[in-house]
Amino acid sequence: MNLLSVGASYRTADVATLERLAFTPSRQVEALAQLVRQPYVGEAVVVSTCNRVEVYAAVTGFHGGLGDICGVLAEHAGLSGNDLAAHLYVHYDEAAVRHAFRVAAGLDSMVVGEAQILGQLRDAYHVATEADSAGRLLHELMQQTLRVGKRAHAETGIDKAGQSVVTAALDVAAQRIGDLTGRPALVIGAGAMGALSVATLTRTGVGPVSITNRGAARAERLAEAYGATAVPYADLPAALSEADIVISATASSAPVLDRDLLAAAAPLVVLDLAVPRDVAPDATDVDGVTVIDIEGLADSRRALPAAAETAAVEQIVAAEVEHFLAWLRGSDIAPTVAALRTRADDVVAGELRKLTARRPEFTEEQRADVSRTLHRVVQQLLHSPTVRVRQLAAEPGGDQYAALLRELFDLDVPLATQANAVPEIGGEA
Repeated sequence: MNLLSVGASYRTADVATLERLAFTPSRQVEALAQLVRQPYVGEAVVVSTCNRVEVYAAVTGFHGGLGDICGVLAEHAGLSGNDLAAHLYVHYDEAAVRHAFRVAAGLDSMVVGEAQILGQLRDAYHVATEADSAGRLLHELMQQTLRVGKRAHAETGIDKAGQSVVTAALDVAAQRIGDLTGRPALVIGAGAMGALSVATLTRTGVGPVSITNRGAARAERLAEAYGATAVPYADLPAALSEADIVISATASSAPVLDRDLLAAAAPLVVLDLAVPRDVAPDATDVDGVTVIDIEGLADSRRALPAAAETAAVEQIVAAEVEHFLAWLRGSDIAPTVAALRTRADDVVAGELRKLTARRPEFTEEQRADVSRTLHRVVQQLLHSPTVRVRQLAAEPGGDQYAALLRELFDLDVPLATQANAVPEIGGEA
């Protein structure tokens, strides 16, 4: 199996395309099942956030795997393969590992260094685990990806320039309307982004803060945790009219803020952090209403962290990529070593059968002694070479040793068990 990462982000696609690609939680589970049914895809994890949609997959071939993944994404988005391809990036093997680690560290985020992506990756991994679409390779990749992200934030100051997309959105809002301290705010949606919004508003002195959500219980729990006020979703028009700032971050597949609602609540600043967008397309030019969405944030990027902090994270990523590749190469040799030991056991068993036929007078105890002696001799002969070949296989270019063993001993190792046997590790297509 090889690693393949295929996705689109704010760097390669406009918000309209990301909206079409975005997965609701239920559709995410369906997509995972659809992906692993494809001929070349053995494992899959789908990451869907406001800024990116990515598929991480273990595939049996690059071109076949890419075609399978693009087909599923195109069908989901309702786009032709050619139209979708213009917005996609593709990373293979080493490049896929590096991309995953950089994403987790916040280096590829719209707000460089933001930590929210870690939670989003963890959620995506959890969904894949529950759907049984992540196997040994993606389990290892995702676990190490999360660890690398935590390490980057713990050991460097990469997150000092900006904590989240919400922080960046509030900065843009402040540029438009001035100091936000003490201004009443409304958060629509009580999911992960809604919770982050409430926490950020509270920390930065914006408020009082109100929360509304279609599921009232979640809004009430979130309000209680931050000293905010939960508002029934049916009272949304009244809540809008009392707010100066609105952050909308629902998982709705259709807009929740239309032209009439916003016109009645003006003046207002709306931070639309949802993908698909929560503000209706025809409601972005209402008099007295300023709408800032993900696309607007991309044009108003926060200051980047200091070059030294970014360089420190890049060094962590580079070292961790090498560590993961060493594991990858070492895991490749395991099925071959196992096949070699099985071949040795089969040879010993065959010789013992011949001995029994030639010397029927041997007692059970004598045959057992001979068997133990032969097995000890074989194990001692194989021990040093197999330990050494595992060490060599973990080094750069070590994948050749598995192939060499298979050739020398004519071992039949099924392709599915050759975990990551690839002619070259580290291509990006």
